[in-house]
Amino acid sequence: MFDGPFDVFALIIAIIAVLIAIKASSQAAELRRKLNTLEEMFYAQRRVVQPPPLMPAQIQPEAPVATTTEPPPLAPETETAPPPLVTPLITEEVSPPPLAASNAEAAAPPLPAPAAAPGFEERLGTRWVVWIGGLALALGGFFMVRYSIEAGLVGPGVRVFLGGLFAAALLGAGEWSRRKESISNIAALPIANIPAILTAAGTAVAFATIYAAYALYGFLVPATAFVLLGIVAMGTLAAALLHGPALAGLGVVGAFVTPVLVSSGKPDYWALYIYLAVVTAASFGLARIRLWRWLAVTTIAFAVLWIFPGLDTGDLQVAPHAFHAVAGFVLAALLVVCGFMFGPTIADGEIEPVSSSSLGAYLFGAMLVVLSSAHADLALIAFTLLVGGTLFVAWRAPAATGALGAAAATVFIVFAEWAVRANPDMLVLPGGPMPGVGPVATDSAVTLHLVMAAIFAAGFGIAGFFAQGRSNSPIIPVVWSAAAVATPIAILVALYARIAHLDRSIPFAILAVLLAAAFGAATETLNRREDRPGVATSVALFATGTLGALALALTFALEKGWLTIALALMSLGTAWISLQRPIPVLRRLAAIFAAIVTARIGYDPRIVGDAVGTTPIFNWLLWGYGLPAASFWGASILLRRQGDDPPLRIVEAAAILFTALLAFTEIRHFATGGRMADAPSLLECALQVCVMLAMAIGLERLRLRSRSVVHNVGAVILTVIAGLISVFGLFILENPLIWRVDVGGPVFNLLLLGYALPAVLMLLLSYAVAGQRGKVYANAIASGALLFALAYVTLEIRRFHHGPILSTGPTTGAEQYSYSIGWLAFGVVLLGVGILVNSERARLASAAVIALTILKAFVIDMSTLTGVYRALSFMCLGVVLVAIGWLYQRILFRRQVPPPAPQTGG
Repeated sequence: MFDGPFDVFALIIAIIAVLIAIKASSQAAELRRKLNTLEEMFYAQRRVVQPPPLMPAQIQPEAPVATTTEPPPLAPETETAPPPLVTPLITEEVSPPPLAASNAEAAAPPLPAPAAAPGFEERLGTRWVVWIGGLALALGGFFMVRYSIEAGLVGPGVRVFLGGLFAAALLGAGEWSRRKESISNIAALPIANIPAILTAAGTAVAFATIYAAYALYGFLVPATAFVLLGIVAMGTLAAALLHGPALAGLGVVGAFVTPVLVSSGKPDYWALYIYLAVVTAASFGLARIRLWRWLAVTTIAFAVLWIFPGLDTGDLQVAPHAFHAVAGFVLAALLVVCGFMFGPTIADGEIEPVSSSSLGAYLFGAMLVVLSSAHADLALIAFTLLVGGTLFVAWRAPAATGALGAAAATVFIVFAEWAVRANPDMLVLPGGPMPGVGPVATDSAVTLHLVMAAIFAAGFGIAGFFAQGRSNSPIIPVVWSAAAVATPIAILVALYARIAHLDRSIPFAILAVLLAAAFGAATETLNRREDRPGVATSVALFATGTLGALALALTFALEKGWLTIALALMSLGTAWISLQRPIPVLRRLAAIFAAIVTARIGYDPRIVGDAVGTTPIFNWLLWGYGLPAASFWGASILLRRQGDDPPLRIVEAAAILFTALLAFTEIRHFATGGRMADAPSLLECALQVCVMLAMAIGLERLRLRSRSVVHNVGAVILTVIAGLISVFGLFILENPLIWRVDVGGPVFNLLLLGYALPAVLMLLLSYAVAGQRGKVYANAIASGALLFALAYVTLEIRRFHHGPILSTGPTTGAEQYSYSIGWLAFGVVLLGVGILVNSERARLASAAVIALTILKAFVIDMSTLTGVYRALSFMCLGVVLVAIGWLYQRILFRRQVPPPAPQTGG
């Protein structure tokens, strides 16, 4: 068992060192094996046996002279190195060598088979024992120290001395073995490199010894232990130049972990970050010399993690944290970014991930310092310098163009967090020269943010414009233009939210118009240039930015609800631009705008809150839903000219949704008198059903021309909604037979609107879907029309007997008789219509109504009616039934009487 932290730490360090060595050695051995196989194949091809001379009879007089083309010589053998930081994607078309004569092919020896994999015995003797031996050496030193402690053989000072002596012995043995192999020209097994493993074990023992002298025995003060551990880590990185990646991994981990092992009560961030700057420089330098991508990425990850200490404390030291971010950024730009200063080379026009992410990582760190320090001036200045440095480096080195996205994102986050930060003090002077018109800065932080905003907007915009045409890669100018458009707009929105508090602001509207003018000028200028890679997409992005800035100008100058309208107009404008510049991204952008507007109404369906107004129809709902609906319909028409795809379907769905919401909200506003939180009424349900059915009829007609799946599904959804409102609203919740509802006058009343008009609309809808959809669907709608018509007849008769309140009063015999006569007359009318237009559906409906009347006569009338009403009920029913039978016999199914047979004389 381990008695103290020293044993656990020692064991962990030793195991990590050996594992890193094993992994790195395995990679190197695989590369050397592949190189040996290629060498054997090459020399076998050169040893081609010359064909025997031809006999005179085989010589043709005009045979062409065969020339043998030797393959190009291989480059001199160089030391095998791990994969570089950047592997340029250069595609070379290699022409095959000329075919040799058939005899030469026949005489050529077969290619040698690849080297067989090492067996168990070879692995055991050449690899495993070396790895285990290195681990045993490290653990042996640790256990020797532990034994000396437990047995009390030597004092603490001697223990530390012996540990250091053992570490020095291991390091010396590693160096001696490396030189011995070099002098004797004996190639070491890369997969079990004895010098590297000995050196790694010595480094681990040195780390453990210094840490024990500091943590266990108190021989070293924190500063001395910190320096000694740093020297060991730096020496390990230096030794990695000779011994390979195993020591590099151990050194970088040890260097960045050292400050955790050696700590004091009051941290000195300046000493920490100066030390980390030296470690980062050494690690980046080693990664650059040996082209080790993994080492650069590991260093960046550790460096970013070291930004977090101290960020959550109230007394944050901004200066050293800012220094750490700036120093790391500068070192990454100098040594890691490909194609810039001392960085590796790369093919022109390629965006390299490590180059871009290295700058983005330090931008992220600087952003954290700004947010944690509550936007301190020094942190803002450092962040501004890094953003400007990103623009400069990306301008000079296209490999780092990907960092522009990180720069734009961090800029937006900084300004957005500043905008939403709790600030009880108003930034608008109530008694200024133009009260209520524009904001006035009241502290230096606002001034600094405004200066930063101007610098960022101008920097991204101007650089993004002049970057067009500088690269042969299409993606690089597109990234520049996207950053040039998105960053100024995002900054303007954040400033508007912070300073104007999302209220009406003419100065911000003027700024938005100026920004739109700048984007428009860039669009026209780039449109007149020669066609270069990526310019067409950049033109479209700048044109979209123009529309976006104009929409923001409307938002800033007018009320809040205009934001919804502005975004909808952006969708229409983007769809129009997609016709002028057929770029797929513009179609998706139009769909994105439609989705944003849809999400916006989910937040507040009234668009402007309580300021909708009380005027029917002509209120904010008309503008807030009507203009977006018109915009989306126009955008769908424009997008359909280029085909049917998901962006078009999203815009079409938004058009249908906003049209339906316009009708729904306007009806609710009208029915409630502007109090949209009130309960629904019979008037509202009736209007909702009529409008939904009318829209369904329109979509049924439209889908026949557009063949759009959205129009198809939308028509069905609207029909289902109308049916649900009919069942639960008109027949249950607002049924005047059940609830006390004032239906109005004798003829022009709510019954006409709620039951007669829906019956007509359902009938028209059933004819619109007849032959286009299934018979069950069409017949169900027709049955609904019949039900509504019969309900209207019934309710209108009750209105005649009971007045505007149908739910009160007894049902008299005259009323029951009126129902029978009304239903019978309704059935006869349906039969007459069926006969006139030759409609089987109308005749079947007539039969259903008459059958219902017969059932009522025998079930209800016979038991409830008395006297003359009972007699008249059955008499009228009988006359009508006989008349119906006569009509069917004489008109519909008239039989032809055969002519009489001629009489013959007998």
